Amino acid sequence: MQSTTRKINLKGKSLLTLADYTPDEVRYLLDYAAELKALKKDGRPHRWFEGKNVALLFEKGSTRTRCAFAVACSDLGIHTEFLGKSDLHLGKKESVEDTAKVLGRMFDGIEFRGYEQESAKALAEYSGVPVWNGLTDEYHPTQVLADFLTIKESTGTLKGKKLVYAGDGRNNVANSLMIGAAKTGMDLCICAPKELFPEQEKLKKAQEMAQHTEGSITVSEHFEEVLKGASAVYTDVWVSMGEEDQFEKRINLLKPYQITMDVMRKTRNEDVLFMHCLPAFHNLETETAKEVHEKFGLEEMEVTDEVFRSKHSCVFDQAENRLHTIKALIAATLEK
Repeated sequence: MQSTTRKINLKGKSLLTLADYTPDEVRYLLDYAAELKALKKDGRPHRWFEGKNVALLFEKGSTRTRCAFAVACSDLGIHTEFLGKSDLHLGKKESVEDTAKVLGRMFDGIEFRGYEQESAKALAEYSGVPVWNGLTDEYHPTQVLADFLTIKESTGTLKGKKLVYAGDGRNNVANSLMIGAAKTGMDLCICAPKELFPEQEKLKKAQEMAQHTEGSITVSEHFEEVLKGASAVYTDVWVSMGEEDQFEKRINLLKPYQITMDVMRKTRNEDVLFMHCLPAFHNLETETAKEVHEKFGLEEMEVTDEVFRSKHSCVFDQAENRLHTIKALIAATLEK
């Protein structure tokens, strides 16, 4: 298949946050992902990287990130080596720098999903190969690429579209949405209680980026006042990995920001999307949800089951698009 996407050279470039990429480069990755998705759907092989090897480093567990990277590499003809928490000695028995230098001599690229953003930076600095951030406590850039491909597929464009995010405004998804919206010219509103507003420095940097794309990044604690005209409403779990001791505090803070059908109607958009990066607490079908129900009496948390299963929900499109956007990222940065 002859590519119709304007070629941009990203060979050797890491993705630690979307701030590392220009607006043109972000658009290129999304267009490239759409092309690769079409190849996959048509059953056309694209094993362009036979002989390449990629290391998958996972300090934190994962479903979508691990599967997306593994399948993306397989589709491209790349061999992967999974290194879980028990296989890694990052900063313990061995420095991140030394680990990076070893892996860089054996692998053509490194995916890292872990705790410290500094670990991802060090891997990129010392390995000499592209490093892709599959999630850290601060950022989740590959998730946002999938989110934006999903919005673009539904609305046809990103520039000027209004995205409302409700929940913990300081978490890695919110941080990455701010940068992504700034790079693509979207109008993003982070809705959260003041205690969970984004860090001021991160917010300021995103707003400065947005000036160059005619986008906007705003923050509000008044959820219902900003819903009108939204193209998508996005939420995430109220308690991130490693913060399980804060369930009661977060529930009390974030109850007013739960996504219900009434919230969706207040957008006044019949085609408004509901978005979630998953996993979601929308019923009592998981052990954690049952434990929360026993302690706090909640059957649903950040989103109601009605919204999660409604026509507005595109959560599984987002999940699938993790594969296609990650494949585009790998292919673009390993380009021969």
